Amino acid sequence: MTSRPDLPVTFEALPNPRGGSVRLAEMALTDAHHAFQRQGETAPALKRAISALHSAGWLPAQRFAEALALVAPLGEESEPTRARIAAALADFGAAVERHNLRELSCSTVLFDHYRGLHALLAMHTRVAPVSYDDLALAGRAIAPATLRGIAPERLARVRAHYEQALLKLLRGPEQESADAFARLDECLGELGGPDPYDFWRLALNTIWALRERAERRGDADFAANADAKRLYARFNLVLADQAHASTYAPRSLVRATLALLWRDFALYGAMPDDAERVDVLRDYGLTVAWHVAANPASEAAWEQGAAQAIEENARDGSSRDLGALRVNATAYEDFLQSAEASIEGLVERGSQASETGTVDADAALHSANASHRLGAAACALGLGHVALLADTLGLAWRRVAHQGAHESADGVARELDATVPERAAQMLRSMLHQAAAGIAPSEGRASIAALTAMIERPAAVNR
Repeated sequence: MTSRPDLPVTFEALPNPRGGSVRLAEMALTDAHHAFQRQGETAPALKRAISALHSAGWLPAQRFAEALALVAPLGEESEPTRARIAAALADFGAAVERHNLRELSCSTVLFDHYRGLHALLAMHTRVAPVSYDDLALAGRAIAPATLRGIAPERLARVRAHYEQALLKLLRGPEQESADAFARLDECLGELGGPDPYDFWRLALNTIWALRERAERRGDADFAANADAKRLYARFNLVLADQAHASTYAPRSLVRATLALLWRDFALYGAMPDDAERVDVLRDYGLTVAWHVAANPASEAAWEQGAAQAIEENARDGSSRDLGALRVNATAYEDFLQSAEASIEGLVERGSQASETGTVDADAALHSANASHRLGAAACALGLGHVALLADTLGLAWRRVAHQGAHESADGVARELDATVPERAAQMLRSMLHQAAAGIAPSEGRASIAALTAMIERPAAVNR
């Protein structure tokens, strides 16, 4: 699925044959790779790639390209350094050509390269350590995760049981890990509360997803279970914070946990049994596709069909240019038709909420789902800026819906600034009109900033 079939690249996600391409970035990365191989200057080509990726709204890819631009001059230091940078350039260029935005965000192959590039940079300057969510959640708002109040005696008991099971998991024999996992999960279940943004709900679903992945892949002694063990250890620190009456989990841990939950679903899709995990992801503004390949044979057939679709698109030449992004004409028309109804409904609900100052929880949830559908469709087409704003707007409406449901239960009324999602919906409609006119959609930066402030503002927590 790349114009450089001689390069041995291991991919994780399926290619997106109807997705838009950033041809300027693809060509620039090819030029950078060739220049690096002959020990030439890579900076001009990488700058072109960064500019094109930014214009298309492919933010995680832009961040990766920026890391390459910083590290590429170090390629002359040693052969291992040179080989690492060359491999990162090759894999990244091939991934960009697959037009799958979720893969560019969540690929563990790309993140391993990204971490390696930063390790090279750290040998020469002070840089902050990177974590998986730096790429996976680039530019995304994160809803605060709450810690409910628990009676001190009960919390102390749960914490003691948790620490005993954690020691058994980390230091005991591997054959006893299943029992330790079960005991730890029991403790996490006791800690959870009714708030959809209760941290322990996110924690428990992430742990389950990681272990289910390990069981499905037969690598229960490594990989996903290693991530699970690290999370269990970090959760113990949150228990200490909760014992000291903290009402919110650390934002960095929330981001790291959420990114791990999203990783496999973003790369491989979700199955019907994953509905509960998908609901958690939606509550945090993240969408997934449903699994399209039930076995290796069907996945191979899908890959072959995708390759044929890409070749047919190239032969037909039926495409539209939206700034740096080139999209398939048929996919483009399908997207505009489906988006029109969604955005009109979003604008109408936002206007009603602005006029009345209140929002019905069911209406807000309906708006959130419509926003997420629009965001997923924009992501599939390659409209990065549109997808990010739609996902952020969906998260804002979801926060409103859940907050409204919580308030109606406890009888506490809180003021809602409904003008924020209303203005964001108007901006989103403007971006769609730009796309319909064949113009590259604007970034929507101000709307995302306003929505992010609304989403990340802590709400009152009953303790």
